Amino acid sequence: MTIHAEGLVAIVIFYLLILVVGIWAAWKNKNSGVSEGTDRSETIMVGGRDIGLFVGGFTMTATWVGGGYINGTAEYVYLPDFGLAWAQAPFGYALSLVVGGLFFAKPMRSRGYVTMLDPFQQIYGKRMGGLLFIPALMGEIFWSAAILSALGATLSVIVDIDINMSVVISALIAIFYTLVGGLYSVAYTDVVQLFCIFLGLWISVPFALSNPAVSDIGVTAKEIIYQSPWLGKIEPADTWLWIDNFCLLMLGGIPWQVYFQRVLSASSATYAQVLSFLAAFGCLVMAVPSVLIGAIGASTDWNQTTYGAIPPKDKDQSDMILPIVLQHLCPSYISFFGLGAVSAAVMSSADSSILSASSMFARNIYQLAFRQSATDREIVWVMRITIFVFGALATAMALLTGTVYGLWYLSSDLVYVIIFPQLLSVLFVKGTNTYGSVAAYVFGLLLRIGGGEPYLKLPPFIYYPGWVRQSKIHHTTGEVEHFIQQRFPFKTISMLASFLGNVGVSYLAKYLFESGRLSHKYDFLDAVVSKHSKENMDKTTLVGNDNINLSEMAPVKPLSTALAVSFTNTEALSDDASSPESNHEHE
Repeated sequence: MTIHAEGLVAIVIFYLLILVVGIWAAWKNKNSGVSEGTDRSETIMVGGRDIGLFVGGFTMTATWVGGGYINGTAEYVYLPDFGLAWAQAPFGYALSLVVGGLFFAKPMRSRGYVTMLDPFQQIYGKRMGGLLFIPALMGEIFWSAAILSALGATLSVIVDIDINMSVVISALIAIFYTLVGGLYSVAYTDVVQLFCIFLGLWISVPFALSNPAVSDIGVTAKEIIYQSPWLGKIEPADTWLWIDNFCLLMLGGIPWQVYFQRVLSASSATYAQVLSFLAAFGCLVMAVPSVLIGAIGASTDWNQTTYGAIPPKDKDQSDMILPIVLQHLCPSYISFFGLGAVSAAVMSSADSSILSASSMFARNIYQLAFRQSATDREIVWVMRITIFVFGALATAMALLTGTVYGLWYLSSDLVYVIIFPQLLSVLFVKGTNTYGSVAAYVFGLLLRIGGGEPYLKLPPFIYYPGWVRQSKIHHTTGEVEHFIQQRFPFKTISMLASFLGNVGVSYLAKYLFESGRLSHKYDFLDAVVSKHSKENMDKTTLVGNDNINLSEMAPVKPLSTALAVSFTNTEALSDDASSPESNHEHE
């Protein structure tokens, strides 16, 4: 048990370090934003909009580079049927940050939004904003659950303690400092976690490479020694599947509140763009040790190690290749440093997602949809309660459901297929309305769910061209699982159908009502006719009178100073000239 005691000590030290940094950040910034008259709730959500380049770059990188990213990259490089060619996350997410920085960061930040759902509620109304909250919330909660689940698996490799207890303790620490300090605590702990991951993994790599059981990874990249080469290859039949998955990562990585929380907390629109580019570079750099560890796993004669003769892939433990390499190929004092760092990494992603989900609920659902008159103190308490509730929900899912990864895959697909085309429409296509938005939601949902999800054993009811019946053998139980694999790029096609549906139905509804083909009384969503009417003042509860003049919007009476302030943006007005809104004609 001495080894386990060392591991436990290493993890306790990492966790205490992160907890101390989180509390220090909360204390250091407790008065931030108060002097400028910013609401406390907004300070918790977007950190007083004064996050600098150093902390901002680290926190945006750490949002993607968590336990799932590091373990997942190593797993795909190690898996015999995949290899580096299929480890798409590093390039996919790096490109998603570049695309987000080039096209989305500036319009979002220069209009002074507080959450990603603000533009939807502004243009499509609060009910549609509530509908779009559902896939966004599912994505954040299942993502947190998936990485907490990965943490449990990692810790069970190092320390012989109960998985459930380790997951609960980790979640409680993350929830605690997020409750205390909001975005500031999350951002500053991200800096520490990123350093931990970087150091922990890079220190471990040379020791693992020099282990006598490991062959030259340059040779195993191209030749079969213990298993097929770790560079991997893309079979011609799988090309469209590869492209579909890559587009999902690149474009589906944009419409997440965790990303926009960082964008909107930047001190100006230009800073928001620079942060995105810095994080893209950070994502690639942080993936290198994971790729090397996956390659080391594929080049190891496991018979010569303490792990045993049967390699991890034949024990269905490929997903834990990173902790296995660290434990069995490195000296114990090194492996504990590396594994402690990885467990710290998990919290950096979990805390971000929990804060994002509670920000969207408190602002877009509670404040804007139900209680426009809510005080700032009330919203802060709603945020605190929801941070705890969503954190508990993610923890419960990590412990109780075996299909947490399947749920996350499906919900991240829904974010890509439903939210991305709507974000594209709301920011760049003039004249889309609630009818188009509802149609797009339904199209995207049906086409994606129709394709099935093997991870959830959800059978397809739409068989896209090129589908094949596959079987998978579970080595531990000997069970054979049969499933349908869709080789057609149906996720990207669903996304495009959703986007075109939004534009098409919006213009059709506009034409029918404005030409008089349909009576105005049938405009039951108040999406076309009502904007020409002065009576319907709650069309945009979001916007004060002169803060944002989009041509889609009717002039509205200011509702409350708190709401008006949240859309007034002093730092970014200089960026306004180049933002898309300047192309709109002002009413």
